[in-house]
Amino acid sequence: MTHNKLIHWGIILFGYLVILYPLWVRAQHLQWNASLAGISLNLFPFFGLAAVSMLWLHSISGVFEPWLRMHINFDRFVDITATLILVCILLHPILLFVGLGFSISNIFFYYGTFPIILGIISWFLLIIYDVTKPFKKQGFFAKHWQKVLIISNIGFLLSFFHSLQIGSDLQSGPLRIVWIFYGITAGLAILYTYGIKKWLQKKSPEG
Repeated sequence: MTHNKLIHWGIILFGYLVILYPLWVRAQHLQWNASLAGISLNLFPFFGLAAVSMLWLHSISGVFEPWLRMHINFDRFVDITATLILVCILLHPILLFVGLGFSISNIFFYYGTFPIILGIISWFLLIIYDVTKPFKKQGFFAKHWQKVLIISNIGFLLSFFHSLQIGSDLQSGPLRIVWIFYGITAGLAILYTYGIKKWLQKKSPEG
């Protein structure tokens, strides 16, 4: 296997591990229940964990994009994971809603007002990306696409704090440490990609 192929498969393996490890931890704590509510409550955390994990990959990949483009089909990676993220952020609240008897008041009662409000705000900020993506090369959105990406990344950071506060698998143990690592590195990556990197480009003679 050539050096480039080794790097290619290493990147792919890393991406799968980032997503699958939190799901594996969640699977260890399943409490099987054959009712619709039980199945929904068992499944909804998977989609939240998967969404945040893939959003972390997006934020980190922004830092290493030039290098990643040399080893993987970067645009295909973004398109596939963005679609999966959309599916996850739609199913996550829907399954919770079903599991708690289609009652919004139950959601606030069990999880608290502030974390749920964080989750709602982050959901709307994230969904802006998916709603506007088909128009990103047209008119207003083409001109302001970087702002859309910044809004989406703010949504990701809010979803991180939302999950860290109420995620049952994130309150202790190795996954909590991994999750905090995700949050810190994502924050730094976003700061670099949309702040420091832009500043350096403006300062450079070629910029």
